[in-house]
Amino acid sequence: MSRPLGMTARLGRSVALTLLALVILAIAAAVWQGWRTPTGTPEYVALGSSFAAGADLGRLETHSPLLCARSVNGYPQKLARMRGLSIVDMSCGGAVTKHLLGGGQYFQGPQIRTIDARTRLVTITVGGNDIGYIGDLSLLAARHGHTAFGWLVRTFWKGPKTPAQRDFAGLQKELLATLKAVHARAPGATVVVASYPTILPPAGTCPTLGLSGAEADLMRQVGDKLAATTRSAALQDGAILVDMNTLGAGHNACSSVPWTRGWTNAGAAPFHPTLAGAQATAEAVLAAVKL
Repeated sequence: MSRPLGMTARLGRSVALTLLALVILAIAAAVWQGWRTPTGTPEYVALGSSFAAGADLGRLETHSPLLCARSVNGYPQKLARMRGLSIVDMSCGGAVTKHLLGGGQYFQGPQIRTIDARTRLVTITVGGNDIGYIGDLSLLAARHGHTAFGWLVRTFWKGPKTPAQRDFAGLQKELLATLKAVHARAPGATVVVASYPTILPPAGTCPTLGLSGAEADLMRQVGDKLAATTRSAALQDGAILVDMNTLGAGHNACSSVPWTRGWTNAGAAPFHPTLAGAQATAEAVLAAVKL
């Protein structure tokens, strides 16, 4: 027996209002989480993107904005436990370099806002989102898949930019400005720039990546240029460089002991650090600093 038209209309309005209320609540929660400034003694402040936040590495930090996906197993959290430091972790998945200095991500203020004269250590891992590195790796792999998302990528995505079309100069400028601001807020702090662990092997590809040889060759150039830009900014500023791109060369996603994931073993965070990669980064930073 069919419902009367009036009942159907009321049901439709009820569903629409419920969905609208859920959207409003989700936005309100994001705004509230973003406006909150993490508390705690900022002895160690961690800045950066999901490579610092520890995307999909387990339980989220208690006070992390949900959208930041900040894990207790990201390398900053591991380092803080290893060194016995009080940490204020400001890293956030999806961050670009301007979010560290200018804010604006998920209604949040600048990541550097918790740094002050009490800060003894600052780590920075950022840049991949600025030049579309991880996003393009994921889209390239996805378009080979027989999924709805793969079809959408094949249909609507124009393909990756060349290395020359990516704004590495802008990234270096943003990194240097951020480093200058960090030194101004905490003149006595040790500042460490940790580059992204290596994702792609030195040549060729492998099934784990889900990329063709030509795609891997293109993105290897992007990854190498990202590492070189990060290295240049750290050296120009005088910050300590922890070059995970070099240290992790033998632990790429195709290796027997990978520090990064590929596509087929990605979980919720393709082409991101594994637990072993986060641990290796924490150990490398610890070996580089004297506190």
